[in-house]
Amino acid sequence: MAEATSSKRSGPLSGVRVVELAHIMAGPVCGLMLGDMGAEVIKVEKIDGGDDTRRSVPPALEGESAAYLMMNRGKRGIALDLKAPEGKAILRRLLQGADILIENYRAGTMERLGLGYEALRAEFPGLIYCSLSGFGRSGPYADRAGFDLVAQGMSGLMSVTGEGPGRPPMKCGPPVTDITAGILAAMGVLAAYAHRLRTGEGQVVDTSLFEAGITLTYWQSAISMATSVPPGPMGSAHPLNAPYEAFETADGWITIGAANQTNWLRLLDVIGAEDLAGDPRFAQNRDRMANREALAAALAPHFRDAPSGDWLARLEAGGVPAGPVLDVAAMHRDPQTLAREMVVEVDHTRIGPMQTLGLPVKFSGTPGRVHGPAPLLGEHSRAILRGAGYPDDEIDGLIARGIVRETLA
Repeated sequence: MAEATSSKRSGPLSGVRVVELAHIMAGPVCGLMLGDMGAEVIKVEKIDGGDDTRRSVPPALEGESAAYLMMNRGKRGIALDLKAPEGKAILRRLLQGADILIENYRAGTMERLGLGYEALRAEFPGLIYCSLSGFGRSGPYADRAGFDLVAQGMSGLMSVTGEGPGRPPMKCGPPVTDITAGILAAMGVLAAYAHRLRTGEGQVVDTSLFEAGITLTYWQSAISMATSVPPGPMGSAHPLNAPYEAFETADGWITIGAANQTNWLRLLDVIGAEDLAGDPRFAQNRDRMANREALAAALAPHFRDAPSGDWLARLEAGGVPAGPVLDVAAMHRDPQTLAREMVVEVDHTRIGPMQTLGLPVKFSGTPGRVHGPAPLLGEHSRAILRGAGYPDDEIDGLIARGIVRETLA
């Protein structure tokens, strides 16, 4: 297992500073992506309770929300009262040395605080202002609150997820629009940063959970646009290729991706069903798609004759793409997961050594990594203020007046 305990930041974004005014998931995903790539991320939380994910329990470790610990690893934390003029002044001081601001509050919140982009751009013309929301900052739904479940429903994702026609609508298990919106935001921020390196100009980067969900419908949208018929749920099957789905074995489930003609014929050889190659229902991919249910019914009995491990060994030897259906804990133990450093260890101030997920993008020259654990609420308030030029006696006064919160280990 890889370790991520050093305080020195590495990665292609080393030297970039991010101020994160974000909570729950989409904004924090953007921040953690940038942080893992080397940026210093200062997470600004509200005085009273901080990020709402701190209350997403159970589970908790030593009183700290597991959800919060995952979404905010590698960040430095300060707790501020942004409704107070002194709190706003502190934020502006932090922005003097920042390149990027991330926020995912409901539309109008930052403007009411006097911290919207138009209020900041004159003072910080090079600031990249990343705004994430449920539906984007324009259009008829701009003022609506957004949640992953709502975005999955409205983007079409729930209409194509599930066991099949006639079943209740089902969302994808993970909050895919939250996570994807955060990744899209990080992509947009980096494009805006490249523009700023050339011109010195900052700008607003605006994306949403709704657009993230739409982006995930590329195949299904292509089908609907071409046929004027919206596709429906297909279980684990693919809307364009077959066989490409999960099959039950003697002791579990495996996935098989025989999605082209070569792999189809290889599959028949592996399972000893060469006679199906001459069946006109399954001759070419368009035939297999037209008779997908009959195809699955013809293949399924073969896989129930042996355990998953045996089938996977045979399929690999035969050159057919396949894999086990793992639960999340088994995925954490998988040798490829560990080899790619997708499970790493950090040393949390209160908890001690603990596991978290790693950076999914590898760089040959400037490797990134998880740079530490999630902060306690206000854990780095004093250090961050010192770095912004505040003397200790002034920091003491800000804490005493409730403008800043400090949490000691």
